[in-house]
Amino acid sequence: MLEASAMSVVGRAATPQDAIDGILEASPDVVVLDVQLDGGSGLQVLRAVRQAAPDIAFVVFSSNSGPAYRKRYFGEGAEAFLDKNTEFDQLVQTVAKASRYVAC
Repeated sequence: MLEASAMSVVGRAATPQDAIDGILEASPDVVVLDVQLDGGSGLQVLRAVRQAAPDIAFVVFSSNSGPAYRKRYFGEGAEAFLDKNTEFDQLVQTVAKASRYVAC
C-alpha cells in the first residue's frame, strides 16, 4: 500500500533487534511499527531508535490498539497510532504527514 502511493519502503523486520539494526542503517524518515514483534515488542524498537536517532518519526500500526498501548507509545514519542482493524485506510496519509513533520 505504501509503495503503491510512491513511498519507498526501505526495509522490513520481524524481530526487535533486526528492526533496530535496519532502521539505524537505513535512517528512514518514518517507521511504521507494530506493537507485537517476534521475540519482543515495538516499544523496544521505539525506545532504542529514539535514543540513537531521535529525528526518525514513528507511526504505530497495530491490532493491539487499546488505550494503554496508545498511551505508552505516545509517551515514548510516537507521532501517530492507528488500529489496523478500523484505521487501515489512514495509513498512507498518516505516514505522509509524519514525513512532512520530520522534514520541518
